[in-house]
Amino acid sequence: MKITDLLKKDTMLLSTDASDKKGILDELTAKLETAGRLNDRDKFREAIQAREDQSTTGVGDGIAIPHAKSEAVKEPAIAFARSREGIEYESLDSQPAHLFFMIAATDSADNTHLEALSRLSSFLMDTDFRENLLKAESEEEVMEIINTKEREEDGEEEEETTEASEDLILAVTACPTGIAHTYMAADKLKDTAGQRGIPIKVQTNGSSGVKNRLTPDDIERADVIIVAADTKVDMSGFDGKHVIEVPVSKAIHEPDKLLDRALQKDAPVHHSDGKKEDGEDSKGRSGIYKHLMNGVSNMLPFVVGGGILIAFSFFFGINAADPESDQYNRFAEMLDTVGGNAFFFLVPILAGFIASSIADRPGFAPGVVGGYIAVSSGATDGGSGFLGGLIAGFLAGYLTLAVKKGLEGLPAWLDGLKTVLFYPVLAIFGTGMIMLLINPPLTGVYTGLLSWLEGLSGANVAILGIIVGGMMAVDMGGPVNKAAYTFGLATLDAGNYSIIAAAMAGGMVPPLSLALASTFFKNKFTKEEREAGKTAYALGACFITEGAIPFAAADPARVIPSAVVGSAATGALTMLFGIGLTAPHGGIFVIGLVEGGFTGAALYILAIAAGSIISAIMLGFLKKDVRKA
Repeated sequence: MKITDLLKKDTMLLSTDASDKKGILDELTAKLETAGRLNDRDKFREAIQAREDQSTTGVGDGIAIPHAKSEAVKEPAIAFARSREGIEYESLDSQPAHLFFMIAATDSADNTHLEALSRLSSFLMDTDFRENLLKAESEEEVMEIINTKEREEDGEEEEETTEASEDLILAVTACPTGIAHTYMAADKLKDTAGQRGIPIKVQTNGSSGVKNRLTPDDIERADVIIVAADTKVDMSGFDGKHVIEVPVSKAIHEPDKLLDRALQKDAPVHHSDGKKEDGEDSKGRSGIYKHLMNGVSNMLPFVVGGGILIAFSFFFGINAADPESDQYNRFAEMLDTVGGNAFFFLVPILAGFIASSIADRPGFAPGVVGGYIAVSSGATDGGSGFLGGLIAGFLAGYLTLAVKKGLEGLPAWLDGLKTVLFYPVLAIFGTGMIMLLINPPLTGVYTGLLSWLEGLSGANVAILGIIVGGMMAVDMGGPVNKAAYTFGLATLDAGNYSIIAAAMAGGMVPPLSLALASTFFKNKFTKEEREAGKTAYALGACFITEGAIPFAAADPARVIPSAVVGSAATGALTMLFGIGLTAPHGGIFVIGLVEGGFTGAALYILAIAAGSIISAIMLGFLKKDVRKA
């Protein structure tokens, strides 16, 4: 199928009135509806937005390819729009977009449709092709440009051949929908490798299936494999090879860097049991950290959703959820019940996803069971909490790996029973029994730690606040930040509300301080940074520490120390003021939930403001005047 079978004159806009991303998406969706390609305009627009929420479809080089598969699509189609002035589209290279192709695929789109859509993504990597589209004077000329390009490509085989070479590089590209980014990344890698004379073969995991599959012979010949993917890729066949794992956007915009890394074998060795050489994963982080973060990231929706719902129930009265109280409110009780159930699952979910990161899917069930035992009512004093959940997750994961290893010698005809019978029974049994034995002493350690924290006072409390608050600013959303935040969550779950207050306040300071500094010390920041500073006000208020990352990346030697000092000061003040917070997230929006009523909230705001001002003043003194730089 040709691209022009899907892109017609009635789905083109050679000029657009849109001035922003929302406007262009609305116009393209309306064009598809007017042309009769959609069953439900609103539903398709929601699907487009859902894809944008995953990651921007502004791929750079002036191109945006919004796309979605949806039952709201009547027939596969492409809508085209052009803006000579350019529209800010959150592109990966931060440049305005000029060419827009909205791809509408049906849920049941067959391979011929999907291949045509994917081919368009590949064509857009050609600079001349893009320039011709920008210069086209009519819809007919656009059609002819595309037809000419397709004729040039006709006769080329899909399957690549590679000559024998010691430097053969393999790659796999994949994106969540498998329509656009997958093929653009593949073409960019192939084109760049071709220009440099580097033999390469790229497998694409697209919606129409795997194309140009890497064979066992290919893998045997290669030493390095690039996996550029935003979705899971089966790497079981890459055992013993250096594997570079990056987001798919890296292959589109940094192909030279990836190829340089591949030639230098700058990547850990992959092992099929999930371990990496020297205990590191593809990002240079330890395997333990990767497993822990997998648990934390999947746990956070339960924490945020459940914790805030519980906190909201307090607005009706501190005892409003208790039917025996004079403050009782039925809606408050419902909020507390729903939030409490969600919050209860955070430790089992943490353990389950730690275990599944270690042992893949077979590890999930024993991890959840072990996590449940850690916090279940049958455990002494309410269980071992986060400490027990962490241990349960790693115990279940590595025990499941041991079970899998022990059953490798079974006859092949029993393979079908391994995942549905042998793995779950043996791994759940082993994890459960061990957790029942070790949970009571773990509970004693956990409660002892919490008692020690609650017994701190004076200078000791301030030091703890300095540590927790400062950690939140060290890497602004990275492992140190997450460690401090997770510690706050652990104590929140155990009924100690002061540490999460220090963590949240400390995490709000970096973006707020950059916002203040870029406002009051304008000569120390570029125009782009001053604009980003305006956004940082909102990000900081919402407890999104990552809002300071662009500033830190541009000037880490000055920004990071300033942020750490301010956050540490804020953490110390919140602890000294004895501030407690019952919500695990929400920033300024949960200030009303600070313990101590109006006075407590005022002191909490004071602590955040003080730290932000300290950091902003330090930045004003430390940063150089951009006009003199």
